[in-house]
Amino acid sequence: MNLLEKPNDTNTIRKIVIFVCIGFVLLVLICAISGYFYVKSALKPVDPNDHRLRTVNIPIGSNINTIARALEEKHIIKSQSVFKYYVKFKKETGFQAGEYELNPSMNFDQIIKSLKTGKVVDNAVVKFTIPEGWQLVQIASIISKETGYSSAQIENRLDDRTFVKILIKKYPKILGTEILNPKVKHPLEGYLFPATYSFYNKKPSIDTTIETVLSHTNYVMTKYQTDMKKEKIKPNTLLTMASLIEEEATAQADRHNIASVFYNRIKAKMPLQTDPTVLYALNKHKQEVSYQDLKVKSPYNTYINKGLPPGPIASPGNASIEAALHPAKTDYLYFLAAKGTGKVYFAKTLSEHNALKQKYITAKK
Repeated sequence: MNLLEKPNDTNTIRKIVIFVCIGFVLLVLICAISGYFYVKSALKPVDPNDHRLRTVNIPIGSNINTIARALEEKHIIKSQSVFKYYVKFKKETGFQAGEYELNPSMNFDQIIKSLKTGKVVDNAVVKFTIPEGWQLVQIASIISKETGYSSAQIENRLDDRTFVKILIKKYPKILGTEILNPKVKHPLEGYLFPATYSFYNKKPSIDTTIETVLSHTNYVMTKYQTDMKKEKIKPNTLLTMASLIEEEATAQADRHNIASVFYNRIKAKMPLQTDPTVLYALNKHKQEVSYQDLKVKSPYNTYINKGLPPGPIASPGNASIEAALHPAKTDYLYFLAAKGTGKVYFAKTLSEHNALKQKYITAKK
C-alpha cells in the first residue's frame, strides 16, 4: 500500500488552506471595517437636528457604567460601550451627581463638559436623609414629607410585586427573587441605604425616587462584592444579618462582637432571640419587650424560629454591614445593653449572662 499522497490530493489540500486563509483575512477585514464604522457612527450625535431637552438623572455615587447606561436609555448617546471607552481614553473624571437637561444633538465632549458642572446638594429642590436603622415604613414617611406623595402611595409602590420584579432585573447584583418570598413583609426592606438624597425638580416621581435610592445602594454594595464572594454570602443574607446588628447596636456597642454572637448561636443551632425582630413582627416601637410579645407567631420572631428572619428588618449602615461580613472571633453566645448607659456586655454562658442581667438591668429597675 502506497502511503505517499497523490499529487492531486496535495494540490487540493493546498487550495483548501489558501481559501481558508483568504476567508479568515476577509472576515477579519470585514469585522475591522464594520467596527470602525460602528465606532465612528457612535461618536457622532444621535440626531444633530434634535435640540429638545431631555432630563437625565445621575444619582449620588454613580460610576461611569451607571452614567453611560442612563445616557443611552434617554437616547442622548448611541452606545454606552463606546462612550465608556471614550471617557477612559480621554481620562475624563470629576462627573457629578445631579439632574441634567441634555439633548440628542450633543457630541461626547459637550455631554462630558455638562456632566462635570454638577448641581450641588445645596441647590436641590427636594432633599431627604434616610437615617441608619430606620425601617421602610418610617422611610416612606420621610420621603412623603419632602415629595408631597402620601406615605401610603410610597409604601404601596415599594411593595408592588410587579414593580419589584422590574427592579430585580435592573439591579441583579443586590436584588434576588428571595425578596418575593411570601414570608417577607416588605420586599425592599433593608435595601434603602441610609444617606442624603437630592433631586433637582419640584416633584420627582415615586419610581424615580425609589430607583435613585436603590442605585445608591447598588453602588455601596459593589465595594463588598469581593468579600461577599469570599465568605459565600448573598446580599439578602448579609443585609438581614446587618439589620439585626444595626437594631441591637448602641452608640457604645461593638458591632463585630454582636455579629459574633449571632453567628455563634446559628452555628450552635440556638435561636437568635433578638428583641428587635419581635417588635418588627408586632409593628411596634417600644423600650421593653414583654413575655407575651415573645409569643407572637411570625417568621420574623427569632425567639420561636431558629436562624435569620426571612429578610432585613431595617436599613443597616456601612459599620453594621462590615461587622456582618467580618465578625469578631469569640465564644460569646449572649449580650445585653446596660440600663441607662447602653454599654454592651458579652457572656459565654447563660449563668454569666444572668449575672450580668441581674447587675446591669434588674438591679437598675
